[in-house]
Amino acid sequence: MGELLGEEFGKIHPKLRMFADGSTDVNSVRAELCSSVAVASSIHDESRPILRGEEPRSATRAEFPTKPATPPLEELPRGVLVDVFVETLSEASPLPRFARGAARRGSLLALTVPIDRLPELAADPSVTRVELGEPIAAPTPDVGDPCGVASPDASMRRFGSVREHRDGEGILIGIIDVQGFDFSHADFLDDGRTRFVRIWDQGGDRRPTPRAANPERFSSAFDFGAEFRKEHLDEAIEAASDLGLPATEIEEQSTRIPGSHGTHVASIAAGNRGVCRRAMIAGVTIALPTEESDRRTSLYDSTRLALAVEYLLGVADELSEELGRKVPISINISLGTNGHAHDGSTSLSRWIDSVLAVPGRCVTVAAGNAGQERATSPSDVGFVMGRIHTSGRVPGRFHQVDLEWSVVGNGIVDVSENEFELWYSEQDRFAISLRPPGVDASGRRHDWIGPIEPREFLQNHQLPDGSLVSIYNELYHPANGSNYAAIYLSPFFGREAIIGTASGEWTVRIHGRDVRDGRFHAWLERDDPRRVGRVGAREAWRFPSFFGESTHVDECSVGSLACGRRVIAVANLHESDRRVHITSSQGPTRDGRAKPDIAAPGTDIVAANGFSMSDSEWIAMTGTSMAAPFVAGVIGLMLAIEPRLTAAQIEGILHRTSQPLPGAPYQWTNDAGFGRIDPEAAFAEARTVNDRTERRIS
Repeated sequence: MGELLGEEFGKIHPKLRMFADGSTDVNSVRAELCSSVAVASSIHDESRPILRGEEPRSATRAEFPTKPATPPLEELPRGVLVDVFVETLSEASPLPRFARGAARRGSLLALTVPIDRLPELAADPSVTRVELGEPIAAPTPDVGDPCGVASPDASMRRFGSVREHRDGEGILIGIIDVQGFDFSHADFLDDGRTRFVRIWDQGGDRRPTPRAANPERFSSAFDFGAEFRKEHLDEAIEAASDLGLPATEIEEQSTRIPGSHGTHVASIAAGNRGVCRRAMIAGVTIALPTEESDRRTSLYDSTRLALAVEYLLGVADELSEELGRKVPISINISLGTNGHAHDGSTSLSRWIDSVLAVPGRCVTVAAGNAGQERATSPSDVGFVMGRIHTSGRVPGRFHQVDLEWSVVGNGIVDVSENEFELWYSEQDRFAISLRPPGVDASGRRHDWIGPIEPREFLQNHQLPDGSLVSIYNELYHPANGSNYAAIYLSPFFGREAIIGTASGEWTVRIHGRDVRDGRFHAWLERDDPRRVGRVGAREAWRFPSFFGESTHVDECSVGSLACGRRVIAVANLHESDRRVHITSSQGPTRDGRAKPDIAAPGTDIVAANGFSMSDSEWIAMTGTSMAAPFVAGVIGLMLAIEPRLTAAQIEGILHRTSQPLPGAPYQWTNDAGFGRIDPEAAFAEARTVNDRTERRIS
């Protein structure tokens, strides 16, 4: 594979190299399961979806006299597109000419490239690193029954002096989410018109793209999706009664899920019964297709979040020109990523931190719902989503540490890429071994794979059952200088059979080769449980693997996006119980910083029931997804009071003015951050930040 990718093989992220080592057929199937891989429409039309119907069948080792073959590639696969972040030497570096669309933030590029052009990209002397976009975790709030849910009291989320902050009038609230925005819901109407000024539907085609609508403001990176402008939405609302159709069917988005997550989040932050209830609203819908076949040609990863942020900033600038004054913006992201080092060094985190260097901008991120450590009842399996982190110390040279990694079976075929990342000090040198579960044909435990020494890798190594293992052990990651090892457990995708990842306890062994510090952290990339079809007589699922109870360490589970240095990471406060909800993710970051920042109400939160098929306009949901927009709305009101606030100042004010939970100190805690948000105190402090009056002490 090094020969195919060229001399600059090491510039390319291991996961991307592993994908490049798969055939077009394999990557066509992988595109159904991986958010940052898509197949061109011509390939999609020619190849059949492999995860449906009665063929191909699931297979076991006993059915094969020899393991199914994975022949070496003679050339890189064609017709496969990948979303990548590209690190360049400078912000003046030219864009690769073959990129389908590119956006730039300093020396970072976000772009889509054909996988067979990776050698050309890596050979570019101005390129220092090519990293695959991270998967976006689908939101998984607990959703209540909408029947009988009363509308929120009009004063429930109203704070401070309306005369002072004008309920956020003149502020833009940006919402990046999924499942569409019900712009005609009563919670967003003002005198019969919607308060949404823009919706960019990244998966849509019913309106021109942002670039087509405004080529002077948006580059070729924004030449996809559909942009709905306020005039379109208002015209649809006006025509709805005459046509006897909902306005959302007249201006139709690509996804309109009843109980829409994005609609609920927007309602909390800026609905008429929300926090910032006179603000303008702009939404970006990330294209998370509901149909598996659509996922093959769709891209919905962390590069798309970067583009969403840039789009919302462009909308704020456009509104500033129209209104003749600067429009501050508070952006909420109730979505998450879980890969990388959880230290704020991901490409997306660095991208957003760069955005937040300008006053009048802030980004709020849900901390995540991976906080549950153990079952609370015999039927409770919530811990499966929580055991994503472990940490420890290798005592010294020649010492070993074993970690238990559980892959679920129970009659299903796990067709997801199970991913393990280990991060450790640049001072140390560790080797990595892996032992599959179960026994071999002779009844003995499977042999160890490895050890893989520093700067070594094993790529798409086929196990006796036909499934695949890849292990990489790299030094001095360019984003943070730390060392890291990655392990991928991959299914075998054949035209005649699919072999899922073996279920049971896998064991990862860390060998101390040269130990000066010894500390390590590891995370599992979390798959959200999702049925993807049938393979013969068995169900095929994406299913989360998790650390065994003796290995799991109940901290540092905040999503990697929420670990950014200047974003506000929000925990879920169970307000009636006066405690943090059991599922709320915990800090700190790998480098010891205080995330989450703050806790806000996120349990049983009643807000707009988008695209409802019932008579109920309201629905209750629980999760950090509901807590984050509450804070985004409060920040919008802070910016209405003082538009010159920086993200750093907003962070400091929220830390200073928060209130500790019962029995907790004022100091930061790993579940609640600095405590419960106090909007009134935050407003009072915001008034004083840029007060230049000085008092002389004689």
